Amino acid sequence: MKDKTFPQCPFEPLRHSFLSRDDEFFMKLAYNQALKAWEEGEVPVGAVIEYGGDVVAQAHNMVETLQDPTAHAEILAITQAAKNIGDWRLNGSTLYVTKEPCPMCSGAIVMGRVSRVVFGAPDPKMGFMGGAAKFHEMSGLNHKTIVADLVLKDECVNLIKTYFLLKRKLSNNQTPTEQDDELCS
Repeated sequence: MKDKTFPQCPFEPLRHSFLSRDDEFFMKLAYNQALKAWEEGEVPVGAVIEYGGDVVAQAHNMVETLQDPTAHAEILAITQAAKNIGDWRLNGSTLYVTKEPCPMCSGAIVMGRVSRVVFGAPDPKMGFMGGAAKFHEMSGLNHKTIVADLVLKDECVNLIKTYFLLKRKLSNNQTPTEQDDELCS
């Protein structure tokens, strides 16, 4: 049985201005979705899909909640966006996600024809949009996705690192220290 304990989230939602609907605006929405994931005991990854200037999907990891290894924020957002626009082809859309997509999510992004991906935290071990590999640049793919990475990098990296640091301490029955609190700021 998996340990279901998780640390309390020390972060506040990021505020965004509706006056400038740029990459940072949409990434802040994705970041706030990641905070919802944390509050639900999930790895804090959030995703938002923009299409025609509007948010057509918002999701966060739900792997533990649904007991589904495919319930990553990106997959859930892609499914939601396709339903909301009435087409599985997401040409013209941009996916904003707080952590670089894994191999499964990178495949879904290409298969769903997402035009552009923007992520915050790079993942050199499992990231397949520049970290461990560049899936979207493989020859022979029938769709090309543009990757614009590292928007709100510091915030996204701090969020994921803090989550795993605090979770390890909690799993080892250690209490967070003042030094841990500094990491969280």
